[in-house]
Amino acid sequence: MTKHRESLQIIADILSIVQNGVKKTHIMYQANLSYSLLCRYLDKVLEAGLVRKDSTKYWLTKKGQSFLTRYSNYEKSSKEMNYRIRLLEETKEALEQY
Repeated sequence: MTKHRESLQIIADILSIVQNGVKKTHIMYQANLSYSLLCRYLDKVLEAGLVRKDSTKYWLTKKGQSFLTRYSNYEKSSKEMNYRIRLLEETKEALEQY
């Protein structure tokens, strides 16, 4: 069974891809999105000012770079927290077996 990505992860993937300026099809394949999902997410990131578009390519904005930095910190903290929760649950299970 495949794991579905959350919206924030998809947006972060798109922003990472457009850092050096790329065309829409490149984003679609690199982010592994259908065309309709790609269009929906591109509309979101353009409207939010995270990405800008010139005649043929999409580019990351300063606001988009800030989002990527904050998302990276969030993701790291989330992984650490999930690890700690797992340890607590294992400890609780061990204590319950006493």
